[in-house]
Amino acid sequence: MNAAVPPRMLLTDDQKAAQIRIVVTEAGQRLRERYPLLKHQNAIGAAILVLSLAGMIGCASLYALGHLSAWACIPLVAIFASFTHELEHDLIHWMYFRKRPALHHLMMALVWLARPSTVNPWIRRHLHFAHHKFSGSERDLEERGITNGDRWGLRRLIMVGDNVQSVLLRLTRAPRGRRLKLLARAAAAYFPLGWLHWGTWYAFLGFHAANGVAHLLGHAIVWPAGVLSVMPAINFFTVVLVAPNVLRTFCLHFVSSNMHYYGDVEPDNVIQQTQVLNPAWMLPLQLFCFNFGATHAIHHFVVKEPFYIRQMTAPAAHRVMRQMGVRFNDTGTFRRANRWNRAAA
Repeated sequence: MNAAVPPRMLLTDDQKAAQIRIVVTEAGQRLRERYPLLKHQNAIGAAILVLSLAGMIGCASLYALGHLSAWACIPLVAIFASFTHELEHDLIHWMYFRKRPALHHLMMALVWLARPSTVNPWIRRHLHFAHHKFSGSERDLEERGITNGDRWGLRRLIMVGDNVQSVLLRLTRAPRGRRLKLLARAAAAYFPLGWLHWGTWYAFLGFHAANGVAHLLGHAIVWPAGVLSVMPAINFFTVVLVAPNVLRTFCLHFVSSNMHYYGDVEPDNVIQQTQVLNPAWMLPLQLFCFNFGATHAIHHFVVKEPFYIRQMTAPAAHRVMRQMGVRFNDTGTFRRANRWNRAAA
């Protein structure tokens, strides 16, 4: 830390956040000076998207040809899809092709196609900007939608990995007079790709669960010919797109909802909004959300850095964040329903 900076206990949280921004911004600038290629942000974003889609399509092709098992295909596609999630997040902040809207919106459409389990990214843009403005409060609908602030239990576990159940279970706590309106808004946000994704998932689960139960009972279900004719396609798309995104969604939502604080966060206090959450036991989860728990907190301080720069400057960012009092691996948040105050458990 710069010797001219007073000790942490003499700084306000705003001053601490400002010091973090200075260090992280300078680290990004030095990185770009050392590697001039990093200044070509549009090209890098487009290249990552092309390579990610190529990886997803390549895995699907190998699976279709019988050269890749379903158990290998699902995690591999999930990893490639996690890159497109980071791209969407950067796109929401207009980091690629800001001055070429046609290419910008094409990228938005393609990252949505790669992750059809998600909210329409143009709608998510409004939710995400509100997330930054009202982080940690009831008005932060993006994080509340993925269970941030809820007590841990079976209900939250189901909601973390299933966006449909998250909507439906949250409706049970809404005032009766608002439920229909909230349901209509959620349906519109997921139309049409979310409908297709989650419809395929439930059809897959329902068909195979019914057959499994029938087998255990010593019976066989006589399915209509129409159902049997569409099941091969449902099985295929579940393996190459739907199940990978269910896996990716669970990992991302589990990490994100627990690295953000909720409920007793001071308004506009960035120090209290997030923690760095990267214990060793979470590495399998981090694998499918591009190390989100270790790097997303950096984004709350320096919004306009693309995700790959955050990964590269993370060591410098973590040093100053730790010095300025940002929490690291506060796993007590699981007991406290993500409250900042450690006495809230």
